[in-house]
Amino acid sequence: MHRTPDSVLKPQKYLGGRGLVVLIALLSAFVPLSTDLYLPALPGMGDYFGVSASQTNLTLILFFIFFSLGLLFWGPLSDKYGRRPVLLTGLALYIAASVGCALSWDVWHLIAFRILQAVGGSAASAVATAMVKDAYDGRKRESVLALVQSMVVISPAVAPVLGAFMLPYTSWRGLFVALALIGVVSFVGGLLLEETIPARYNGTVGQSVRRLGAVLKNPGFASLLIVFSLVSTASLAFVSASSYIYQEGFGLSEQSYSFYFALNAAGLIAGPFLYLWLSRHFGRRPIVASGFAVMLAGGALVCLFGSLGPLFFALALFPASMMGSCVRSPGAFLMLEQQKEDAGSASALINCSGLVFGSAGMVLVFLAGENLVLSLGAINMAVGMVCLAGWAAIGRRGLVRF
Repeated sequence: MHRTPDSVLKPQKYLGGRGLVVLIALLSAFVPLSTDLYLPALPGMGDYFGVSASQTNLTLILFFIFFSLGLLFWGPLSDKYGRRPVLLTGLALYIAASVGCALSWDVWHLIAFRILQAVGGSAASAVATAMVKDAYDGRKRESVLALVQSMVVISPAVAPVLGAFMLPYTSWRGLFVALALIGVVSFVGGLLLEETIPARYNGTVGQSVRRLGAVLKNPGFASLLIVFSLVSTASLAFVSASSYIYQEGFGLSEQSYSFYFALNAAGLIAGPFLYLWLSRHFGRRPIVASGFAVMLAGGALVCLFGSLGPLFFALALFPASMMGSCVRSPGAFLMLEQQKEDAGSASALINCSGLVFGSAGMVLVFLAGENLVLSLGAINMAVGMVCLAGWAAIGRRGLVRF
């Protein structure tokens, strides 16, 4: 079938064009929704269960690890069986596990249900990026990726605020009930979805999973994957440490913390829109290079001024947050462009690698001692420097079709 740059592979009878974009954005938001909504409750959950912060943080760290592993299973499976059945199966598991989290009676049962929640939710993220590859081409695909990113990063701004304002009226259990309801809404959207995959993989399940290796053998895809996944190291380090920096370090209330967190999330929201504007005037290569350079500089600002107070910290981190978000859209577009087939496997690797590097950031930020502000600034500086060098090397070696 011939596809123009603005065409949709198959019209969505029930969702329509806008409904498809909204569903993709919601599915892509499962990671921030599943983590950020209950971030304000983390210190209180530790007190409730009588455990240390490191044990409570396992509900975050193990979520990301098993979410990453789930992506590697669901992504190739969606190439074989289609996006819709994989999506509905994963969402059913996510809803059941979210209810289990709400009913947990000790921290270890909560961790177990969070693992199941991660495995189910990973199906949503695995098919979301693949659906963009299925449905759009060229500049239209890049625009949809940027739009989806802008909608996705609204959730880190809204979720902690919503969670903080829910806590006076409900416990942390009510936050997991809210996640179950989000899963139900997504499940309804999945029922209305018409299959987007243009052609299914005909091999066995084992052969389908092994396509992950074939995708990784593409040097252009693999090099881009490493560079752009590193960005998640800095962003998820902030997610992991933010409640402790603002609430314990600066002594803010849960509600005040949520507003400062939202200020940094505003940078994430502005990033994709900034990229769309910049891309009308400049090429992808200088935009991405500038983004990495700003991340480096932003990390230095956090190291120098972040400890002076919560507002200084938020403003110093803002440029790095915004440019980290800005480079995600061209990064995802370029990675998808390197693969003509195996969109599910490519999507799984993109999301999995980002979460693996992000999980490393969540651990690293706590290894440098009690000065989390300085640790976070150093991580942003290191990420910006390494990504900038890697991006330059990719350009010199001609590994990628820009």
